[in-house]
Amino acid sequence: MSENGNARIDNVRIEEMLKQKKRMRIFLSLCASCGFCADSCFLYRNYKDPRYMPSYKAINSLGKLFKKKRKVTRLMLEEMSDLVYGKCVMCRRCYCPLGIDISGMISWARTICRTQGVYERYDIDPMGRIKKAAV
Repeated sequence: MSENGNARIDNVRIEEMLKQKKRMRIFLSLCASCGFCADSCFLYRNYKDPRYMPSYKAINSLGKLFKKKRKVTRLMLEEMSDLVYGKCVMCRRCYCPLGIDISGMISWARTICRTQGVYERYDIDPMGRIKKAAV
């Protein structure tokens, strides 16, 4: 979640960051959305929800950033945050038969979100347990 919901998005910085990782765009274009990566994700196997498929997470986070470039909105980043933080634990077990680095793409999407102040926040309750912060 974002620290400041009204903060402006630095689209120029996002575009510069996307240019640094041009190979990620190639990975996205190679993705056949075949679904073979799904069984490598324990979250997908547990929930059987297509939003947990590694390819879905990559295409709907980094893929959207490449498509929008200078037209990224805070709302878009907030929605993407749920995919890259809430539906991925970065265990790096994603397997693609084409050799696509899915976890690398999700990690890069997280990095871009963090530069814009969009990331998960956690609090510690009185018992010392970590819980997701209410934003």
